[in-house]
Amino acid sequence: MRTPVAVPLTRAPRRRGNRDKADPCTMVIFGGAGDLTKRKLIPAIYYLAEQKLLPDNFALLGVARDQNTDEGYRAIMREAMTHSDEIHKVHDDVWQWLCERTFYAGGDFSQDDAYVNIERRLKEIESRSPEQERNRLFYLAIPPSVFETTLKHLCTTRLAWRTHTYDERPWSRIVIEKPFGRDLESARALNRLVLDQFGEHQIYRIDHYLGKESVQNILVFRFANSIFEPLWNRNYIDHIQITAAESVGVEGRGKYYEEAGVLRDMFQNHLLQLLTLAAMEPPSSFTGDAVRDEKVKVLHSVRPLIQECEPAVVRAQYAEGTIDGKSVPAYRSEPDVAPGTLTPTFAAMRISIDNWRWTGVPFYLRSGKRMAKRVSEIAVQFKAPPFLLFGQKTVEEMSPSLLTLRVQPDEGISLRFQVKTPGAMHELTPGLEITPVDMDFTYAEAFGNEAHPAYETLLLDCMIGDPTLFTRSDEVEMAWAIIDPVLQYWDKHPDTSLPTYPAGGWGPKEADSLLDGDHTRWR
Repeated sequence: MRTPVAVPLTRAPRRRGNRDKADPCTMVIFGGAGDLTKRKLIPAIYYLAEQKLLPDNFALLGVARDQNTDEGYRAIMREAMTHSDEIHKVHDDVWQWLCERTFYAGGDFSQDDAYVNIERRLKEIESRSPEQERNRLFYLAIPPSVFETTLKHLCTTRLAWRTHTYDERPWSRIVIEKPFGRDLESARALNRLVLDQFGEHQIYRIDHYLGKESVQNILVFRFANSIFEPLWNRNYIDHIQITAAESVGVEGRGKYYEEAGVLRDMFQNHLLQLLTLAAMEPPSSFTGDAVRDEKVKVLHSVRPLIQECEPAVVRAQYAEGTIDGKSVPAYRSEPDVAPGTLTPTFAAMRISIDNWRWTGVPFYLRSGKRMAKRVSEIAVQFKAPPFLLFGQKTVEEMSPSLLTLRVQPDEGISLRFQVKTPGAMHELTPGLEITPVDMDFTYAEAFGNEAHPAYETLLLDCMIGDPTLFTRSDEVEMAWAIIDPVLQYWDKHPDTSLPTYPAGGWGPKEADSLLDGDHTRWR
């Protein structure tokens, strides 16, 4: 039986009025010289500065173990932007503005001396700001193994403090990178640790998927267009497929992936987030807790994957194959991967949501490494019309209507529907000649602007106190309550081998066994 999680009492306020910049604050990045900071955070902060969304009294304090100077740290960050895939061009005037507000503090996060140094630097940085504007945003871009000691030091040193409402000034907020635990027990322990010291409204559990424009647009598409909402239910939808496929392998993260596997890496966070957005009821407003309340309701309605038989989950591992004309090794031949490992790199599952809107509609989720191409999407297949009405006999002759919400790449939406094939010659054939056609919308064509990093939106939301795109403690625990029993089942019933699929393919044939009915196919 699942243990209910108390919903926080402090509610996110409705957005009031307009603002043209983020709140004044000092952003402190623990792990300030790490890969995440260089690849994602610095580019996102740069874009915020370029668009003049940061106030003049914004400051950035990088914290890492190595000893360095402000000038040395700025040089490292400037070099990182040169090699970044996120930034298309660095403007000298924007970098100079940001450079003047970038500082560094070195030290071991587990030692008191480091926090003495951080406090000294913060006092120097904040000395020119009014007390009410001395807000602090702490970003934990560090391994989960040092979350606990870092959070405890922030509390005991009073570098961060508990606030009781969203409106208190100055504020302090904590950003925590996934993974949020590695199972239900550790997720609960992490939540207890955090909520013992801070209010839920101060914690921003970040998942970069939720910062993508196409993910945010799912709710707008569903609830701002009344032509779709009446169809968004079991009466008209046959099934929904949610795919997050990657063409890359483990990319030098063999040690991490051996511990995580595909369920922890992708399903517990990214795929279940997409599931909740596709299945949730309309919120009362587009505010943080109103949206997250509805997402949690979806997770509560998911039928347990473990009942009296094996879970409706297929796992597999990629073998050697060919991608883009190049041979790639099997997972077991990747660096830091055990030769006989049974860690899955692919999984597919069938999920049922037991509520009035979705009962009887299967949701098929799949994700894998080294697949044919990189794609993340939600595909909504509507029920097929009567074939005999049009003289058709099979689903191959007349495919059902399909709505696809593309998350990445080529962010956009497509709708496939049937039209009569033109031409007099088709009048000689029995029945109507029908052809599927696509209507397609892409962000790039419609708006013509270059896509900015998802972290840009998420960091700005942290600075203005909007938690809509961040996961709440009860949401994290409910997601683990769905996935954890599968991991436990696999631990108790270990396999001696796993199905394999060639690199560059779409997964193992065993995944077909999850699909219901004769007319359902993986996309």
